[in-house]
Amino acid sequence: MDLRKIKKLIDLLEESNLAELEIKEGEEVVRLSRVPQNRAAPSAPAPANVEPPPAIVPVAAAAAPVAVAPAADALPAGHVVKAPMVGTFYASATPGAPAFASVGQQVSIGDTLGVIEAMKMFNQIDAEVAGTIKAILVENGQPVEFDEPMFVIG
Repeated sequence: MDLRKIKKLIDLLEESNLAELEIKEGEEVVRLSRVPQNRAAPSAPAPANVEPPPAIVPVAAAAAPVAVAPAADALPAGHVVKAPMVGTFYASATPGAPAFASVGQQVSIGDTLGVIEAMKMFNQIDAEVAGTIKAILVENGQPVEFDEPMFVIG
């Protein structure tokens, strides 16, 4: 795909309210994704005296209503495994298969915790430290952003 077309797609994404855009042209695929800069505005109609971090935390909690997903400022002590890329998180290799990891499970360095699909490629998320999984902060099938906390290992 031509670089000029990609730049036009980026401009189109920036001018629209879309969070993600995927274009297939033959065998080539271009996928653009972003987080809107005004994400907290709909949930915080008050004037500028409202601080952005409290407005963002409830939005993230509502997007991931899992019992094991605490608020960002209430993470258990331990090593936080963060998303190395933007994509879709999957807890297991196939639908219906048992999850790679669960809360309370012992893991070793290099054990698979889940996968992130990005541009039709599945990338394993491995444990960076050995220990016990204290929290899983993302749901199966949930989109994740770069550097988003996914697991806490203690």
